[in-house]
Amino acid sequence: MTFGTPRHRGATGGKECERAFGALCDAIAHEFREHDVLIRALALHYHLGAMHPFLDGNGRTARAVEALMLQRAGLRDALFIALSNYYYEEKSAYLAALASVRQANGDLTEFVLFGLRGMTLQCQKLLAMINESIYKVLYKDVANDLFNRLQSKKKRVIAKRQLTITSYILDNGAIRAHDLFKMMRLRGVYTLKDNWAAFVRDVSGLANLSAISLRGDNENPGNPIVSARLQWPTEITDTEFFKRTREMPRAKTFAYLETVPPYRLPMRRRSRLSDDRAHAAE
Repeated sequence: MTFGTPRHRGATGGKECERAFGALCDAIAHEFREHDVLIRALALHYHLGAMHPFLDGNGRTARAVEALMLQRAGLRDALFIALSNYYYEEKSAYLAALASVRQANGDLTEFVLFGLRGMTLQCQKLLAMINESIYKVLYKDVANDLFNRLQSKKKRVIAKRQLTITSYILDNGAIRAHDLFKMMRLRGVYTLKDNWAAFVRDVSGLANLSAISLRGDNENPGNPIVSARLQWPTEITDTEFFKRTREMPRAKTFAYLETVPPYRLPMRRRSRLSDDRAHAAE
């Protein structure tokens, strides 16, 4: 069997493979213990891959054994998945790092550094994902607390729709305004005379609060990308929130949202769209 770039042969099987495997097991029980668990896991990964004892699945087996050693050292499963993704995404560099050890007469430095860089990168990604999840939970808690404290019936009705919009964006990511409106219609959020005008005002109000961002572009000037501003809960104060809700903008404040969504509306509603927009029922 062969491995690496350039290609090299592993153990040729039979007694040679048996001796190599026995020596590896002995090293794991003795010499390996002198090193940090991360170094041990990567060294085991390399030697099993270089030995290539199986007809198929040698790489998967090497990565699985590495993961098992890390798990027994107390690392969580999420890192195993992340590392597997790293090896897959950096396949050329991964094979080159394997081959570099042979070219360096067995010096594992290059492969270990490659693996440690991967662990660092994936840990940073996992931390970013954890922080994002925390910010999303905080965002929902702050939004629910503030919006549910609005006094007037009209503002509470608007707030309920706005909370649905922000919750959807947080759960599903950034989305085009027209697509977001369509999803809100499908969910029964808008059942008014002029749903689009109400939607525009709701989104404009959220933008005025800095709770969301609207990012337009040259290709879709009337259909901006709507996304949640995860830093909003750390910026907004009660005083500022209630001040801005008293100054809720009209729908036309964000003129580039005034274009009617490019999909079919009922004929009756389409024919009355201009008049209804001027008298939107909230």
